[in-house]
Amino acid sequence: MLELTSISKSFADALVLDDLNLTVAPGSRTAIVGPSGSGKTTLLRILAGFETPDAGRIVMQGKTLFDEANFVPAHQRGIGFVPQEGALFPHLNVADNIAWGLEGTRQEKRQRVEALMEMVSLDRQLATHWPHEISGGQQQRVALARALAQRPSLMLLDEPFSALDTGLRAMTRKATADLLADAGVASILVTHDQNEALSFATQVAVMRSGRFTQVGTPFEVYTQPVDEETALFLGDALVLPAQLKDGRALCALGEVLTDDDKATGQGRMMLRPEQLRVTACAPHESEISILDVDFTGHLSTLTLALAGQQAPLILKTVSQPGWNPGTAVRIDITGKARVF
Repeated sequence: MLELTSISKSFADALVLDDLNLTVAPGSRTAIVGPSGSGKTTLLRILAGFETPDAGRIVMQGKTLFDEANFVPAHQRGIGFVPQEGALFPHLNVADNIAWGLEGTRQEKRQRVEALMEMVSLDRQLATHWPHEISGGQQQRVALARALAQRPSLMLLDEPFSALDTGLRAMTRKATADLLADAGVASILVTHDQNEALSFATQVAVMRSGRFTQVGTPFEVYTQPVDEETALFLGDALVLPAQLKDGRALCALGEVLTDDDKATGQGRMMLRPEQLRVTACAPHESEISILDVDFTGHLSTLTLALAGQQAPLILKTVSQPGWNPGTAVRIDITGKARVF
């Protein structure tokens, strides 16, 4: 559906995008996730036609949007764009915001607007409201309806949920993902929120310093990150030095199965918090004890002392009763450690 080949972009002497390659399947949801300044928004603006790359090729549905000899302007690309916070026209009401750019008679526009409002689950009574009279979540739905009004083949979403509170953010994200899937519109979401990327997408592209460090399904990039930095960016992780041999790792927690039977010698391994179960036990049953507990409800951050280890171990895990400084604990591990 969409293919990016060797896309590069510089501003002055700063290389912002460095030889990017990406394929987006029809009807799929891709999330581009990375820290601020990694090049995410620049890439989105290039896809929309707001910026021109220095090199590379962009093809959508067999049509070349950009290469050395071609450049299709933004208004001819058939690509929808939903910016941060919706960016609605303050001087237009909800209906007129959605109808902006639509062609046809007044009756045809009204019918199309009503259909779009129903599609994004907006009450028709909001049609005459002004943007400042509706909630943040409703504003995002209006922006989405306005973008869908043009019947795009691809929808670009530039951190559209960042201004919403946590509960509304999750609900709006889920509704948007379902809506785009039902409409058969491929989408690309740019975000710095790893949870948002993993929840929204069928494909995740992790971006760092203008390059994709890893592209894969949400499960793949979370469970099999290519390096420590990617692992830690995508969620909480425990990374430890280990002695590797025959698919096993000897580390501060003991011997652990790994996902690499061929790795030997000194290396590093990663475990996700859900692979670890920490339970209180009698002092003679374990050489691990709690130094500090930071309780935040469902999760707690434990600072642990390990016999023979000078540095404490910091671990975020599901809260359990009986955790106090000085308590001896046992750590049980499920699954395999990721080897770097």
